[in-house]
Amino acid sequence: MRAKITYFVLAAVLVVYFVLVGDRGVLLIREGTPVTVVFGVAVLVMPLIGGWFLWQTTQFARSADRLARELEAEGGLPVDELARTPGGRIDRDSADAVFAKRRAETEQSPDDWRSWFRLAVAYHDARDTARARKAMQRAIALHDGKPVRAAGG
Repeated sequence: MRAKITYFVLAAVLVVYFVLVGDRGVLLIREGTPVTVVFGVAVLVMPLIGGWFLWQTTQFARSADRLARELEAEGGLPVDELARTPGGRIDRDSADAVFAKRRAETEQSPDDWRSWFRLAVAYHDARDTARARKAMQRAIALHDGKPVRAAGG
């Protein structure tokens, strides 16, 4: 719950920032000189890109959360079987062992969104965020019946 609150607070701060930057862009355009108009348009592009990125990230998080709730209702969420260091961090060898198991499960059922979801969690536990995100995107696409690229996670 704390992560959700942090996310929404940061998203709200970003939206305020986008509004402020957009306002400055409009002011520059209103100045009317060729240089300020070009600069104003360039400044307006930044909140548009930021807003698009924020929207995509929010949609991804909502979809992943939806899959997690569905998998939890089925009793299929991965069990935390990872060894931890005395400081509470995940032991790398333990994460690698669980990852190998999840990868084998996904290779056995490459069209099952559940196995891709669990693989995404294993990637995340192994601190491979980029592959975790790609595996979760594939799980979402499979779940929603959308076309999936041939490349694996």
